[in-house]
Amino acid sequence: MSASNDPLLQPFTLKHLTLKNRLMSTAHEPAYSEDGMPKDRYRLYHVEKAKGGIALTMTAGSAIVSHDSPPAFGNLHAYRDEIVPWLKKLADDCHEHGTAVMIQLTHLGRRTGWNKGAWLPVLAPSSVREPAHRAFPKEIEDWDIERIVQDYADAAARMQAAGLDGIEFEAYGHLMDQFWSPATNRREDEFGGSLDNRMRFSNLVMEAVCKSVGPDFIVGIRMVADEDWDKGLSRDEGVEIARRLVASGRIDFLNIIRGHIDHDAALNEVIPIQGMRASPHLDFAGEVRAATRFPVFHAARIADVATARHAIAEGKLDMVGMTRAHMADPHIGAKVIRGEEARIRPCVGATYCLDRIYEGGEALCIHNASTGREAELPHLVAKAEVQRRAVVIGAGPAGLESARVLAERGHAVTVLEAMGEAGGQVNLLVRNPRRREMIGIIDWRLAELERLNVDIRYGVYAEADDVHSLAPDLVVVATGGMAQFPEMGEGADLLTSSWDILAGTVRPVGPVLLFDDHGGHAGMSAAEVIAATGTELEIVSPERFFAPEMGGMNHVPYAKAFARHSVRVTINTRLISVRREGNGLVAVLGSDYAETVEERRVAQVVVEHGTSANADLYHALKPLSRNRGAVDYPALIARMAPLPLHAPGAGFDLIRIGDAVASRNIHAAIYDAARYCTLL
Repeated sequence: MSASNDPLLQPFTLKHLTLKNRLMSTAHEPAYSEDGMPKDRYRLYHVEKAKGGIALTMTAGSAIVSHDSPPAFGNLHAYRDEIVPWLKKLADDCHEHGTAVMIQLTHLGRRTGWNKGAWLPVLAPSSVREPAHRAFPKEIEDWDIERIVQDYADAAARMQAAGLDGIEFEAYGHLMDQFWSPATNRREDEFGGSLDNRMRFSNLVMEAVCKSVGPDFIVGIRMVADEDWDKGLSRDEGVEIARRLVASGRIDFLNIIRGHIDHDAALNEVIPIQGMRASPHLDFAGEVRAATRFPVFHAARIADVATARHAIAEGKLDMVGMTRAHMADPHIGAKVIRGEEARIRPCVGATYCLDRIYEGGEALCIHNASTGREAELPHLVAKAEVQRRAVVIGAGPAGLESARVLAERGHAVTVLEAMGEAGGQVNLLVRNPRRREMIGIIDWRLAELERLNVDIRYGVYAEADDVHSLAPDLVVVATGGMAQFPEMGEGADLLTSSWDILAGTVRPVGPVLLFDDHGGHAGMSAAEVIAATGTELEIVSPERFFAPEMGGMNHVPYAKAFARHSVRVTINTRLISVRREGNGLVAVLGSDYAETVEERRVAQVVVEHGTSANADLYHALKPLSRNRGAVDYPALIARMAPLPLHAPGAGFDLIRIGDAVASRNIHAAIYDAARYCTLL
């Protein structure tokens, strides 16, 4: 398909604004703000997407308009004048690449906590608590409504002064649609009851904003048009609200959402993760477009170009949001234009990005270490001044990323892998059928290495002599780790590792006790696999809740599986020892909080305790290397040559990355590889 007839590459006119194609990134808060401002890190994140060919990048998710809407996700502070110059620089830099910039404005209402920001009371149309953020809101008063309406108008004026192309109101789970929804609006005054009354607040806001910015500034709304909830906003009422908003003449586009977000399980249906249906609300968004005959935007797990193209070609959408996909690869548009769709780094649905935000961190893509680090780790790898011969040992995520980056740098790369296929621990985790998409992390890198003519040799359990025979200038040890057990009083020889369960080398035999003090996906994936067989299972964790290393988005599918299969979950409990008794096992359990112990009679004890570094080869090569394995960490952090010269006469530099250093995760392994190899 040529650029001239590709639906995705056709321009779209929105009011006076011509968007160069149909690709957009919908509003989200990556938590890159500093003091509530979109400073350099925030700006560079959006500018990278502009460089990559996107037509519209929507900032903030959402920018808060009032002091009593405390920032729950690192939100931008749209109520402060200081934001204007920061946004102006962001907008100007994106405009240089032909990319439009808008921002999402909101008052969070009950969707935040009282103990953040200025510690002001959380408010809502009615005193109905949101489980996700746990605050008990006060019922909004008349004077609250007056000042918040004005806050919206003032914030919109700031966005216009910053040179943005438009704004978008946030109306799903926030104050505006909290007034719309019967689930959150129990009022009996002029703001409650009938649909006219429930829309009164949003109408006041839009009237004030349009008066503030005038007719030549784009104003849209990201709105829920069906809460998919027996006590919430119905489909009929939601579509009617959309019709009324269009008829008012105060908005220029609809950005459609379906579902409610007051707790994690509901949020997962709005923002699906891996193992869930792709683009589940696309048809519904198309139905709203047909009903309103108005510009419609939409995003919900539209992760691939084919689906995005279909959405435009079939008239379901006018602009298609590929938000998480652009975190995985901000250059989607440019690659489509060049006819390089096959080279787009895939979003694998891991939702490491959102989970980190909801747990108080910043958004990071599980397998693109440059996202959010544009100032220090460019997305496009530069050629090295001097080409070297590099040997990478291990073809898991860390090894493959090392090989890719080194080859992009122009080095001659050979990869030695002990197994008969690439993938490392990813090959274990995809044994859980729900997580099969994770293989995209490996497949994309293998395709890139084929393009770069990297030599991968399988079935080579490399020793020092094998490495020496290749006469390398640089050796990267990415040999990963091996499953390990926690220290126990007795019975370590009676344990089964989570790896054995996932690999299928050991069949679950119930009752099973699974002890997990690692807290990540490995133990929970093994538990999900065990539960799916119908085997009786108890999960035991010493933590306050199971799997604390995962955020709420990934917690949901495990919790659903465990509830469906009646899995028992025991927290604040530690495995002390295991002994054989008859033809079964007895697991002895204790607590960090008391001296008491209890016993479980089971058939199998499965344990997840992270990995121990597979570092024998590294230690054999260390005394033979120029840097003796040492790393200058301050230099690495400052993006300077990180390997000190300790033995000038030695033949090669040596680095060790990923789980070959210590038990961590996929993102850490890929970040290790990228941050070192872009400097070598």
